[in-house]
Amino acid sequence: MIYYIRHGETSWNAEGRLQGAQDIALNERGRAQAAQAGRILAGLLARDDRDKTTLPFVASPLIRARATMELVRTELGLPAGDYALDDRLREIGYGTWEGSTLAQAQAADPVIYARRLAEKWTVAPEGGESYVDVQVRMTEWYHSVTSDTVAVAHGGTARALMVALGFETPASAAELYIEQGAVYVFGAAGLQKYS
Repeated sequence: MIYYIRHGETSWNAEGRLQGAQDIALNERGRAQAAQAGRILAGLLARDDRDKTTLPFVASPLIRARATMELVRTELGLPAGDYALDDRLREIGYGTWEGSTLAQAQAADPVIYARRLAEKWTVAPEGGESYVDVQVRMTEWYHSVTSDTVAVAHGGTARALMVALGFETPASAAELYIEQGAVYVFGAAGLQKYS
């Protein structure tokens, strides 16, 4: 079972900017969402009779995911910094579009933007990744997980994992909103969201 948490909100999330590999810190709302996710996770771990002190905790190396993980662990009464990082959990790279709103990306690169609208899973901006690329690394990460795990990462990596595990199709996942302040549980019984 994977207890998956998307990082809390950043100022770029609030402004509708594509973050990708950019290291943008949580804002005040994002810190509150991370703490909320920690409280939800505490209830789920108790429900599932999981020992929080023996579960592996792993995060994307980006600061917004690391800060979320530290707030989640604080809510659980665990040492904030005692978790692993895995680069495969980093957000989808948006290349030249990073820092742009969708309207700015469309204005700067109308041909690729139109192609990506039609084929979001397979088309990448210049210097960026496609969701197919992210799905490959998320599949690899998933196969490296050997026990129930708590992961904090991103919306793009959540979508890719959902497709890799057969819970969504590329078409449905491409438009799926991944909630901040929630816990997604990937398990044998399917995928459940708790918020």
